[in-house]
Amino acid sequence: MHIRLVKFDKKRFLYLLLLADEQESMIDRYIERGDLFIMEERGEAKAVAVVTREKQGVYELKNLAVAPACQRKGYGRMMVEHVWHYYADCHTLLVGTGNSPLTLPFYRSCGFTHSHTLPDFFTRHYDHPIIEGGILLKDMIYLKRERQNPNRDSASPTSDTEP
Repeated sequence: MHIRLVKFDKKRFLYLLLLADEQESMIDRYIERGDLFIMEERGEAKAVAVVTREKQGVYELKNLAVAPACQRKGYGRMMVEHVWHYYADCHTLLVGTGNSPLTLPFYRSCGFTHSHTLPDFFTRHYDHPIIEGGILLKDMIYLKRERQNPNRDSASPTSDTEP
């Protein structure tokens, strides 16, 4: 498995990004200002993540998606860990999600805890109802993962950058 940073033509991975954020206009709000990471095996995309820098030491995981045939095999967790270690100055990693029984337990198992809630986010910003795991998403629930000791876990993994 190989994770690399994609610098150009990020929208070629839209088919994966739409698995986690089903409205292209919302993806357009962060894709160019964010870092896009792709996890590949033998040239086949398995997972994708987009991360934005929100302020000094604070990053947000805007999109994390795993190809349907690859789900529940640890690829999402590997991508979270890669992102966590990639940014040496990151003391807080945020992720926003709905009140979904599919995503909240996953992020909690990756070490995230509740940060704050944006009421009515999905109903105000999406042009159609978003239903996940049988739940109509209304509020954006932000979770955070924080370094207890900023010097711990700061080693960056090796990662290729696309030319």
